[in-house]
Amino acid sequence: MNDTTQDFVNWFRHSSPYIHAHRGKTFVVMLGGEAINDSYLASIVHDLALLNSLDVRLVLVHGARPQIDERTREAGLEIRLHHDQRVTDSESLRCVIEAVGRVRTEIEAQLSMGLANTPMHGARIRVCSGNFITARPLGVLDGVDMGHTGELRRVDHLAIKQQLDMDNIVLISNLGYSPTGEIFNMSVEEVATGVAVALKADKLILFGQQEGIYDSSGDLRSELLAETARRLVHHYSARVANDPEQPWSEMACLLQAAADACDKGIPRCHLVSHAQDGALLIELFTRDGTGTMISKESYEQVRAADIEDVGGILELIAPLEEKGVLVRRSRELLESEIERFSVVVRDGAIIGCAALYPFADEAIGELACVVISSEYRGGERGDLLLEHIEETAKAQGLRQLFVLTTRTAHWFLERGFRPAPLDALPGKKKELYNFQRNSKVFFKQL
Repeated sequence: MNDTTQDFVNWFRHSSPYIHAHRGKTFVVMLGGEAINDSYLASIVHDLALLNSLDVRLVLVHGARPQIDERTREAGLEIRLHHDQRVTDSESLRCVIEAVGRVRTEIEAQLSMGLANTPMHGARIRVCSGNFITARPLGVLDGVDMGHTGELRRVDHLAIKQQLDMDNIVLISNLGYSPTGEIFNMSVEEVATGVAVALKADKLILFGQQEGIYDSSGDLRSELLAETARRLVHHYSARVANDPEQPWSEMACLLQAAADACDKGIPRCHLVSHAQDGALLIELFTRDGTGTMISKESYEQVRAADIEDVGGILELIAPLEEKGVLVRRSRELLESEIERFSVVVRDGAIIGCAALYPFADEAIGELACVVISSEYRGGERGDLLLEHIEETAKAQGLRQLFVLTTRTAHWFLERGFRPAPLDALPGKKKELYNFQRNSKVFFKQL
């Protein structure tokens, strides 16, 4: 087996938990008009077809901003914006309808492909679109009549679910309809968010030009809390926030949509790039993804370990046992002591662990087996794990923690531990001290 084949086998095996996790789930995917114009559109559609074949229930919400702009200019009309919304008069509405219809037709055509030797071969995807969105006029904003620009009034979620139950992909545009037969031009982000919330979707996936959010060091943030995302909206829109005639940046719009969706109950929103081939699959079927995931609460959690975690802990600590950094533990010993352990869990995988052994008579606890996976060092996971252990120790009435270490003294020193003599150890621990390992002793007051 060559390296390329082995890489594929490894990737496929590691993706299997996500294949199982996503089956039967409802994903709302937003494609703005910029994504429709991208050269990777066909690849994105192929990836959506793959998700459909894996029993993911898909709602695809598309926009058409650049296409509407182009059609408006061709018609010799002025493009007017107010508070990041298009002012849609009767003449502009005709341009909107034409552009949206063309985009919808193009997407339907892509989803209907079935050529041999392509990812769509044999897919037989059925696409359903309709009047699922009820809208009302936005009205007059700060003295400006927004015309046929509308806002979301209602989503016919029951009709959408009926189509999803028949394994159809539901295609929704940024147009909404009123009970009086009027058509309203809406923000694609508002429609996508509203549909996701109405369906109680498991994910809202937002395609944009950028991969996601970068920190001050230029590193991509794989995860962002909704509260932080909302704060960043101002950062990305600050340059034009005081000019109602200028649009927000794309990233500001996406962050606003993700934060709103999370606040209204969507567990996870993903920012992915339509300019990166395969970004959707990498984001959904690998542990770290390739974009930025936004959630109400962190999808990494520190918790008490249970018997189901034994295998994951053994796999995590095995490399350090081989190097002699940790004392070797058998599965039987770990099973008997599992209530002493806490773990850091990321998407169901254990990426960190630590154990607390109390010596109640002296009100002292031993911090042991502190491990963070080599793939996830450099963040704050070790600190969160230590904080969890300290809170657990306090709850048990312990007043001090000690640790024996041969290789990581500086890490503990930086977190308030201080060197101590061997005599400071609790009596029972002193009797079991391994002089051959010659571990250094560090204490911390709680």
